[in-house]
Amino acid sequence: MKNFSEFDLDAKVIKAITEMGFEESTPIQEKTIPLAIEGHDLIGQAQTGTGKTAAFGIPLVSKIEPSEDKIVALIMCPTRELAIQVAEEVSKLGRFKGIRSLPIYGGQDIGKQIRALKKRPQIIIGTPGRLLDHINRKTIKLEDVKTVVLDEADEMLDMGFMDDIQSILSLVPAERHTMLFSATMPPNIQKLAQQFLTNPQHVSVIPKHVSAPLIDQAYVEVHEKQKFEALSRLIDMESPELAIVFGRTKRRVDELAEALQKRGYAAEGLHGDLSQNQRDNVMRKFRDGSIEVLVATDVAARGLDVSGVTHVVNFDLPQDPESYVHRIGRTGRAGKEGTAWTFVTPREIDHLHFIEKVTRHRIPKKPMPSPAEAMEGKQKVTAERIINLLQEDKHNEFKGVAIQLLEEYDSVNLLAAALQLLTGGEKKEVSVELTPEDPIRAKKRRVDVRSSGRKFNYGSDRRGDGRSGGGYGSRSGQGGSRYGSSSSRGRDGGRDYRDRDRDSRSGGGYGSRSGGSDYNRDRSSSTRRSEDSNA
Repeated sequence: MKNFSEFDLDAKVIKAITEMGFEESTPIQEKTIPLAIEGHDLIGQAQTGTGKTAAFGIPLVSKIEPSEDKIVALIMCPTRELAIQVAEEVSKLGRFKGIRSLPIYGGQDIGKQIRALKKRPQIIIGTPGRLLDHINRKTIKLEDVKTVVLDEADEMLDMGFMDDIQSILSLVPAERHTMLFSATMPPNIQKLAQQFLTNPQHVSVIPKHVSAPLIDQAYVEVHEKQKFEALSRLIDMESPELAIVFGRTKRRVDELAEALQKRGYAAEGLHGDLSQNQRDNVMRKFRDGSIEVLVATDVAARGLDVSGVTHVVNFDLPQDPESYVHRIGRTGRAGKEGTAWTFVTPREIDHLHFIEKVTRHRIPKKPMPSPAEAMEGKQKVTAERIINLLQEDKHNEFKGVAIQLLEEYDSVNLLAAALQLLTGGEKKEVSVELTPEDPIRAKKRRVDVRSSGRKFNYGSDRRGDGRSGGGYGSRSGQGGSRYGSSSSRGRDGGRDYRDRDRDSRSGGGYGSRSGGSDYNRDRSSSTRRSEDSNA
């Protein structure tokens, strides 16, 4: 890998990179940075966690002059969480050079954003819905934009933003530098590239397997009523440093987070009904380790890039293979190993096989952890914590009581009792009742993908003729995107379940409300998307 000093970069950007602790470039950075500096339009195929933000952020801030007092660069992201993360990294990269950047997303007071825009940022990082809102208000003008970045373009199109992206890009000068990044290359992404990129260079760092090889995957066949007990034992046995547990609905997330808290685990939930302040608070506690288990819905966890996530647990089997890949991709990042467990009810085994077929990865079956394995795991972690405290030598104030106890009691029995207390072994397990979720049935569904001009089956097709892979397309390399353009989205797509997370791929619903009246003003119903308020 190249050292960053080998690239033709601004010295102040090199200083920022060094301050951020980066030494050598990742594969996507090594391939992308030289092309971007030369001004080539490019298509980068890379998943999150590969360093792609720096791949486009480094050349971007290198080329911008601090004296610019207009918006000269636009970065579009699918979710507010990703917009915030990209903005933070771009800000760090440009701080010594004096580059001003600003994230624009729904769920945040639009008045505050308008005031921030008056400080004349040079780079805007925004979600399509809120960007259009500002464009309609004439608080953002794009006639001076020289560089456009479409980050996680497949996610944006899956969420129904094709029309929004086209509307925004039509307002940007044709003479510009455009970079598109996507984990997959379905037909609608290719169509977008043909429409808005000029002779693009292709850069790809996709591994042979769709799901990352550094992630140890396994599934447990378990009945719905046994799931929580299985989760408790799994957490005790594995002792994750940071874990994300995925639930299918907001109701499930709330109940699960509360149940884990009752059992003594440091857990909190994350879903689309949380305000931005609540969401930020939960994420802050997860990042600093105040909570060990984050329970989340699919879309709430989109774009999350938290270092140190050691475990992902699919408490509920995801609806489709893409969601599975995105879920487990929260761990095993930056060269570190991760573990992903999936709970599958007997009626969902066929759907699991469909996921295996599309991801081209066999997921091994493991037994439900036993009470003995769970207790052994808890004892091991507690013993390690005690040893660490011993090595830190910060327990002098407790030595007096310890000496008194040792004079009265056998040392082995005394330590065993302390371990029982610290592991919670003296507590009676709190009874937990979760509302059952319907199993995912591997049904065939007809999906009209207008961007690819044909229909295909998406569902469990176990005949081995590749049709299920083709239906999923964006992961298997065949067929089209699951949703195509925004015009092809089902408007009632979020009504499948009584309490389905309204922020999940419904193309509207909850997202059109929580942004507040500022968000909905001057917007047609077709452009009110869920990314701004519910990611």
